[in-house]
Order: sequence, then C-alpha cells, then structure tokens
Amino acid sequence: MNRKMLALISVLLLTFVVTACGGTSNETKKEEPKNEAPASEPKVIKLGHTVNEQDPYHYNALKFKELVEQKTNGQVIIEIFPNGVIGDERTLIEGMQVGTVDMAVVTNGPIANFLPEIAVFEMPFLFASEAEAYKVLDGEVGQKLLNKLEQVNIKGLAFTERGFRNLTNSKRPVKTPADAKGLKIRVMENPVYIDTFKALGVNAVPMAWQEALTAFQSGAVEGQENPINVAFAFKLYESHKYLTFTRHSYAPASILMSKKLFDSLDKETQEIMVSVAKETAQMTRDWISDEMEKQLQVLRDNGMEIEENADIPAFQEAVKPVYEKYGSKFGSLIEEINKAK
Repeated sequence: MNRKMLALISVLLLTFVVTACGGTSNETKKEEPKNEAPASEPKVIKLGHTVNEQDPYHYNALKFKELVEQKTNGQVIIEIFPNGVIGDERTLIEGMQVGTVDMAVVTNGPIANFLPEIAVFEMPFLFASEAEAYKVLDGEVGQKLLNKLEQVNIKGLAFTERGFRNLTNSKRPVKTPADAKGLKIRVMENPVYIDTFKALGVNAVPMAWQEALTAFQSGAVEGQENPINVAFAFKLYESHKYLTFTRHSYAPASILMSKKLFDSLDKETQEIMVSVAKETAQMTRDWISDEMEKQLQVLRDNGMEIEENADIPAFQEAVKPVYEKYGSKFGSLIEEINKAK
C-alpha cells in the first residue's frame, strides 16, 4: 500500500472518530439551564411620628404596618420611628415635600402652614360630636382637602383620629373663660389655635410638642390643650393638676406620604396604601373610644381634678371673634361642612 493510500485511510478514520464523538461544528449543543431571576428586594418605607408608644398615633402606625405588609405579601416593609426621632411635625411635613421623609402621622394643625384652608377643621366648636366630624372628614369635603395636599407635594392617604381637645393646666380649676384668663398655654403652631386662645384671654404660646413637654416640667408653660388620650399617654398629671372638658376643637390627624414616593409605586401598591390608611384610621377611632373611660380613670387615680361641666356657651361666645376674622377666608368651606354634617 503506497503512502497516498495510507494518508487517505488515516484521514477517513479520524473523521469517523470525531463524528462519533459528537464533535462536528454543525451539531446543536444543549444549552445550560438558566438560573431564575432573584426575587425583588422588599420596598422599605419609613413612617415617623412625634409621640410615644402609648399614643394612638403609634397604635395607628402599628396597624398600618401590619396590614400593608400582609396585603403586599411582604413586598413592602414599614419601619416606624416614634418620639420625633426623625423630626418634629413641621420637619416631617417639609421632609415629605422634598422626598427625604417617606411617611408620617401628623396632627392637622401644623399642616395648615403648608395648606392654609385645611385649618378650617380647627375652627372652635365647629363639630358637636365625633359622628359629625367623621361624616365630614370621610365625605366629599374631607377628600377634597386631602387631594389638595398634592399641590404641596404631599399625598394625603386618610384622616385618622386625634379627637376633641380639652384644656389642662397646673394653676387652677377652669370652668369659665374668665378662669382661663392669663394662663400661659402651649398651643400648636397654627394661627386658628393661637387666635382662639387669645380670644379667651390666654397667653398662647405656640411651640412644638417635644419642646412643650420640657416647658411643662420646668413650669415655664402652665398648660396645654389636647385630647384625653394625650394627657394619658404623656402622663400630664405629673405636671398638670386640672383638666377641663372644653371640647373646644375637634382635631383630626392625617396619614401622609411623600407624593414623590407615592407616585413611584405601582398602581396596586398605591391602592393598598390608600385602602389600608382608611381602614386603620377607623380602627384607631374605635380604639380611642374603647380606651377613653379607662384613661380618664387613670388620670383621676393620679390626682387630676376633672371639670366635666364647663360653661360651654360662655366659651362659644368668647371665641366669636375667631369666626369674624376667618369667616371670609373659610366662608364657603364652613358652609360646605355645615351642610355635610
């Protein structure tokens, strides 16, 4: 056999071996199995408020956290920051406007510095009962004002509960406006509250709540006005001996979110945030109502003298100048509220 024949046989054998081993360049290779995409990381939302863990705001925040995490299957996590650790109420609102604060539960009073017409709810003796207030806040008037918050880059999710406000002080029993005259009383940083207490002859001192607590202990400020749940949560009986059922104003609170953050969420999550806010607001109202008598008893047991029969007509008469001053500013809104009650 000559050399050419041997070379040809060798080439044929080599081709046969390579083909048998699946080495042809034209053969389709099996693809490696692809790894599934990792699950997305949960969205963490930080919710701040300025009060302690015994306050209804914290109860509301806990319920909101529970239901949002449940209804989003853990894809949204709510972290709660109480006691003003991320700022007082004004700071929280300003932070939500620029997107540095995610969410907050905030008293209505300070919101009026950003949306003045929402202060209509602070008008003295505007509501005679919780039922009247809820009907308005949960109806067209309330929703209209919540929606207007978007004009200042805040998403209003729902009105929650703070409640009817009452006067406490360290100096003397108060039954009439004359009894309150001259007292140095902390009020919210809100013009309607300031003017209401000036009309009563009170030395109204607007300041943030955390500052007020220090002022009560030192005696620099002699009293304040807030719902019963605040007097209980902050043990105001330690600095104030006298409480008067003035019920001079019903103050809502609001569950708010940065509009920038809200707009970044998908539609389903947005709907969950709104629906849960409304649901937990009602839960908070119910909880406050259920706890009221127990909290009052604690105040009594700790030496607080409670005046339950204040001369309300006299207080209403004394604050008429507030309606004269703000009547033109809130005129149409007050009419809408009165019709909606």
